[in-house]
Amino acid sequence: MKPLRRWPGWPALLLALLPLLGGTPKIAGAASAGEAPTAAPAGAVVQAAALKPRTVSWITLSREYPGAFATRGPAGIKRVALTFDDVPDEQYTPEVLDILAREHVRATFFVVGERAAKAPSVLCRIRAEGHAIGNHSYDHTSYAQLPPSKFEEQIESTSRLLRTHLGFTPRFLRPPYGEITPRQLMWTQSRGYFVVNWDVDTQDWRGLSADQIVRNAQKTLAPGSIILQHAGGGIGEDLSGTVKALPRLIRMLRDQGYEMVTVPELLGESEEIEKMRLY
Repeated sequence: MKPLRRWPGWPALLLALLPLLGGTPKIAGAASAGEAPTAAPAGAVVQAAALKPRTVSWITLSREYPGAFATRGPAGIKRVALTFDDVPDEQYTPEVLDILAREHVRATFFVVGERAAKAPSVLCRIRAEGHAIGNHSYDHTSYAQLPPSKFEEQIESTSRLLRTHLGFTPRFLRPPYGEITPRQLMWTQSRGYFVVNWDVDTQDWRGLSADQIVRNAQKTLAPGSIILQHAGGGIGEDLSGTVKALPRLIRMLRDQGYEMVTVPELLGESEEIEKMRLY
């Protein structure tokens, strides 16, 4: 797998304003074909249909593509979703799963196809323990850099692999680094996918301490938040802080009255909730 490069988190102010500006993402069925907006953590340079670049924030994407893109769930109930990217690996993913099992928490794991092909037993464990699963590309290449055929294959090859091992194709999709162009977003929507980014970035991939990770999680936390963490490391990445922080993060959320649910539960996706049940 290619070394994973990382983007710095995008401004906390924009994330904090999201509950005030947008409200709840509305999940709709498949829509028109084409391709759509770029969602990079610091606001993204994207291409419109005329291929003219323009800067589009995730807040704008959530408002312009409510049936295809979201960074958070409803703000009216104290529920949040823990999400873990870049899985599975054979070191950190099992450690995260052990903690979630001990704490009786279900989360959402975004799968890199190339990694799943190498660690199918860990992928199957994620499903067997009742967690939700999403598509996170095949080899973690930025979608914004790809021509249409390569972009589509990144998604579809992982979907085929997931169907082979799990018996279903996940609806939820998270682009590597949160990057997706307008045309691409329209294509994913036309195929029935729903792009899920985040509004709380723990920045755990930086090798931070447990204290720093928990502090980062608190900065933009609000009812409906989708919290980004990682349970698979890039080349040379140390996620021991993630593992140490997770029990503390769960305890902090419970102490503040939050219920932890999966992304399908947070967004009210009944079909995806059904897929979480073992066949």
